[in-house]
Amino acid sequence: MPQVRIIAKNFMDMVAALPAMKLDKLYENAFICEAILRSLPPLAKKYVLQMLCIEVPVTAKSMEEWVLPDGVSKHRVAIDRLIQLRIFTETVDRKRETTYTLNPIFQTNLKKLLLYGVVLPREPMPSNVTVRLPSSEDLEAFALEQWECFLLQLINSSQIERPSNISSSMMKIFQRGLLSQRDKEAPRLTESGFQFLLMDTNAQLWYIIREYISNSEERGVDSADLISFLLELSFHVTGEAYNINTLTEVQKNTIKDLADLGLVKLQQGRKDSWFIPSRLATNLSVSLTDSSSRKQGFVVVETNFRLYAYSTSKLHCEILRLFSRVEYQLPNLIVGAITKESLYSAFENGITADQIISFLQQNAHPRVAERVPSVPENVTDQIRLWETDLNRVEMTPAYHYDGFPSRDLFEGASDFARGYNALLWEDPEDSKKMSLVVKAENHVHMREYFSRQRQ
Repeated sequence: MPQVRIIAKNFMDMVAALPAMKLDKLYENAFICEAILRSLPPLAKKYVLQMLCIEVPVTAKSMEEWVLPDGVSKHRVAIDRLIQLRIFTETVDRKRETTYTLNPIFQTNLKKLLLYGVVLPREPMPSNVTVRLPSSEDLEAFALEQWECFLLQLINSSQIERPSNISSSMMKIFQRGLLSQRDKEAPRLTESGFQFLLMDTNAQLWYIIREYISNSEERGVDSADLISFLLELSFHVTGEAYNINTLTEVQKNTIKDLADLGLVKLQQGRKDSWFIPSRLATNLSVSLTDSSSRKQGFVVVETNFRLYAYSTSKLHCEILRLFSRVEYQLPNLIVGAITKESLYSAFENGITADQIISFLQQNAHPRVAERVPSVPENVTDQIRLWETDLNRVEMTPAYHYDGFPSRDLFEGASDFARGYNALLWEDPEDSKKMSLVVKAENHVHMREYFSRQRQ
């Protein structure tokens, strides 16, 4: 059975995909330089800071002396990341000697930020101008309500009581890839759509923001300007009020869209209006793996496969229906059971056992979250066994690489493929063959990597 994996890229992956001119334009903003520095691997951060005050090119041989022998593979991953982001410029001279130079625009603005500090283009409004601002709890509840309202409208508009203000054209952009529709039939979730619903909130947000940015050119908005504003927004203070009149027209329209998603809350005073960033907005420059942004769990799974969800959310009920049989729903409790039939239905829709188990673990109720394991082992084992009944053989298009001239090149290629989550198999034990298998969709990246290594 084919499986679809949604990759919710973070901002740095989007930044790396921008053309060189737009990247240089982005680096004129000191906050973006800081956000990118935060996102880099530890060794890459070290290289940037070491070269911050060096105005001349540094040879590749000199940089290799900065790391221990066992850190060669990490060194290559760091260099590749810096080149992708155009933070480093790689040059090969006539003697085939490679040198690296720090991007002068990035260097100047990051140095200015570290030495003198930079203030946001807008300051929080004084408390005597704004009306009573929402508490952190009220703002969190607003963001969650808006996000769940949006998700319900995204997957099933009949379930929504209070439709959001997002235009139908924007909603179609967000639904692209998540829903499919045949003639005269109601829209249905695709395999990607089912998997999207089982993501945590942070990963779902990345997916939606990625679609929002990817289609910005169709709306007449420059993608680099949009990324710049969204990253800048992540440096605002949660719960503080900022005057909307400090924004450009494009930014004002963006803020309205973000308010419908729950990233900001809009308020109107007698003379001025303002926006209040929620935690969803200030976490935009945070890694997907950051666990501090995850909300409190609500699910209890028992050894008899019974499932209890302490929630009033219709969205939670819809998500649980994807892989369990919901038996009844009380005002604050959903009761169901994980059955073979419900799981088979989930597997046929493209949901995997690991995704179901991960969802149950990440959303475990606080009373059971501290247990190890939080989901009974007999339940997780049985979910995987039922999946293997359907997945006897899995076919994945791939490329096979062998005949590496050196172990360093082999290990560097393995780490590079692993960074893209594309490494399917490797055989490091056989010193003669040194084989690895990589997903076909990443063959272009691998080819570019090998061509760089030959220079």
